[in-house]
Amino acid sequence: MPDAFAAPNNLPANFFKRLGQKLRIKASGRISSVITTPGVAQFKVKFGATAVFDGLAVLLDTVAAHTNVGWMLEIEMTARALGTSANLMGQGMFTTEDLLGVPASAPKGVLSAILPWNSAPAVGSNFNSSVSQLVDLTFTQTVTSGSITLHTFELIACN
Repeated sequence: MPDAFAAPNNLPANFFKRLGQKLRIKASGRISSVITTPGVAQFKVKFGATAVFDGLAVLLDTVAAHTNVGWMLEIEMTARALGTSANLMGQGMFTTEDLLGVPASAPKGVLSAILPWNSAPAVGSNFNSSVSQLVDLTFTQTVTSGSITLHTFELIACN
């Protein structure tokens, strides 16, 4: 079930004024998962109920359990269309030691998953850019044995 992370932020009507305009999200926190069934992690950026960015399902580590290890997320979205059928092209990076492929023993280091995971960059669902939009970052982990906590969140208008 999606979990809203941050207190939603409002973008004013007509925030996106030109093609190529960018919006960036930076977030960080801690994540936990078990070895046997860690599930997958999925970040989405929503404007209201509309997913304007979907990071897709990232595979979590099946070699070692992780308890309260750090993570960092950065998502950049670029306006590709404006008006009542506006949309954004998004890409991002999710960095943590709780990703499939991290060595089981020290020094462990971290890995980064380019988002959307295992896919080319994609245009998100259409939204109406002429009305205000409630921006929300959500996270889904497919199993209840894991957890995630958000510590920092930044919404940045880039240009």
